Amino acid sequence: MADEIPELNLQRLTDELEAAVDLAAALPDDTLTHLAAAIRDEIRRRAREGGNHDAIIEEAFQQAFGRDGLGAAPWVEGDVIVCPGATIAKSRTSHRSRFISVDDTWVWDSMDLIVEEKKSHPGKDEGFKAVALVPVIEGMELDLVTIKGRNGVLNAERIVSYEVQRGELIEVSARTIELRDLP
Repeated sequence: MADEIPELNLQRLTDELEAAVDLAAALPDDTLTHLAAAIRDEIRRRAREGGNHDAIIEEAFQQAFGRDGLGAAPWVEGDVIVCPGATIAKSRTSHRSRFISVDDTWVWDSMDLIVEEKKSHPGKDEGFKAVALVPVIEGMELDLVTIKGRNGVLNAERIVSYEVQRGELIEVSARTIELRDLP
């Protein structure tokens, strides 16, 4: 199989995207797995080192929270995805939250998390707001989950799913969960 691997020509890989596909198809499975991990690590490294994360986060705190106090949908800003989230308490036993999961893991627990900043907001609608940044990685899946909590029981109300496709965040599905229909 090694004889079938095309000669590595960086300029050709850059100029002709199909050359990268051909190279990937020719690699043995273990090499392809190692290369995929190395590419993901390099994307993370570049996202961590690039951009002005503090300015992106500060702007998100100013723009990404609506009247209800919950976070807006995630968006791409340069080489990162901005993930706003919040919890707003309506009483001691009732709250609403909206957070993002990345590849089926809450963003704050994601191995791809670059940085997250939280700000408490005391008062009538006590809670906190948070902004997290993750790198733009092809195929990454994100879910924007709106939750209602009452007496310690959490119920998802709405889930909007996104996928990174060619560097853009594309909505792939949205579903509303009727709380009265849950067992």
